[in-house]
Amino acid sequence: MTDDPYMNLHAVAETRPADRMHRYDPHLAGLVFEYVRTRLSFTDTPLDHPSPPEPIIAALEGFIDRYGRDPREVLDAYVRHIASNVLSTDSPRFFGFIPAAPTKAALLFDTVVSIASLQGCSWLEASGALVAENQVLRWIADLAGMPATAGGTFVSGGSAGNLSALAVAREIGRKRFGVREVRIACSDEAHSSVANALRILDVEAVVIPSTDHRLTGEDVRRALDDYQGPPVVAIVATSGTTNAGIVDDLQGISEICRERNLWMHVDGAYGGAALLSDQRWRFAGLEYADSFITDPHKWWFAPFDCAALLYKDPDQAASVHTQHASYLDPLHQADHPVYWNPTDLAHHLSRRARGLPMWFSLAVHGTDAYAAAVQQVLDLAQDTASLINDLPHVELIREPGLSVVLWRRPGWGKDDYLALQNRLLEEQVAFATPTVWEGEVVGRFALLHPSTTIEMVKAVLDAAV
Repeated sequence: MTDDPYMNLHAVAETRPADRMHRYDPHLAGLVFEYVRTRLSFTDTPLDHPSPPEPIIAALEGFIDRYGRDPREVLDAYVRHIASNVLSTDSPRFFGFIPAAPTKAALLFDTVVSIASLQGCSWLEASGALVAENQVLRWIADLAGMPATAGGTFVSGGSAGNLSALAVAREIGRKRFGVREVRIACSDEAHSSVANALRILDVEAVVIPSTDHRLTGEDVRRALDDYQGPPVVAIVATSGTTNAGIVDDLQGISEICRERNLWMHVDGAYGGAALLSDQRWRFAGLEYADSFITDPHKWWFAPFDCAALLYKDPDQAASVHTQHASYLDPLHQADHPVYWNPTDLAHHLSRRARGLPMWFSLAVHGTDAYAAAVQQVLDLAQDTASLINDLPHVELIREPGLSVVLWRRPGWGKDDYLALQNRLLEEQVAFATPTVWEGEVVGRFALLHPSTTIEMVKAVLDAAV
């Protein structure tokens, strides 16, 4: 018998104790910690380049078997075949879709949350984690101008946040208007998750055409005055559209919601972090929102997956989402009933303490560092717009909305933009995807990483010749 515990696995499998998977293994731990240190040391995280699935399937064929493998072999397979075939959204060269830019502190503490298997379901089970998470939620609520009574929870992403908030809006609206069939209104620029949430909730959307892609109070008033049908009980506004970074007229929309006793939900999944910047004035009226979401795994520099869901009156959310079962009764008998269980404020039940990485990073770096990082990105967006205006072969489509910049290369069509995307990714220069704007395929920069430089952006534009 060799001294190597990973040799002759088949021969020794039957003699191993049943709890062998739960024992500390210094060989395994050393391999993983070494990889973590290497990954954390990256200053310019590589984009990587996903391959078609077939070679990955072939490489991992039979990898899971009865007996297991040496951790080094498994980790090597991860590095060669898995990690390298997943685009790194946290690369400062990732300009497509909506990127991510988690701090090193947040990434490290996400490891702590995982290694401690921290859950965050209720005060009975996780009071320490919930106190810390609530500190972060309170900070965001204060930035939004929401009242001291506001509270919420962290969910997996904007889609989960919109679904949970709109479920509450539907039920509160039914009670207010005394009918079961209700409608919820949103802009034609609302995120696709809003329409999906309404389908799940079996609520028909009243889609309101926006003025120059920005929903205004007058747009809403005009649409509601002309509308005939089951009562509209809620309005969905957006603070930072995904396609162009536009913030709706939150002040005007809030006035109509207050006049007509409608629920106001604000989707700030992408743009909410601009509350930390000199663009905060765009969010006037957000303080009247009944519910507000914003994703820390986007522009608040937390790892996937993390979205903050806030309610002006969490009791209303708890009245909709609290799950009742005999085995759950102990969760609802806390000594301090003013503390809401996270399980009672969204459609989830089981949840990890996904807000803790952001709490740790905030505590380590301070809120001023967060404000500086967000402002850096907004300044870069303005510099990008100026660069586009100075270059003869490209055009700026409109002034940047927060940190999204739309541009065109005259004479180009969809195939040209896709060819540019693929070539730049192949060369590991950037990942820059096109979008559609008013029926035309155009270029788009989604900027979120404070380490992105104007030189990185210029490399994309210089290639569009």
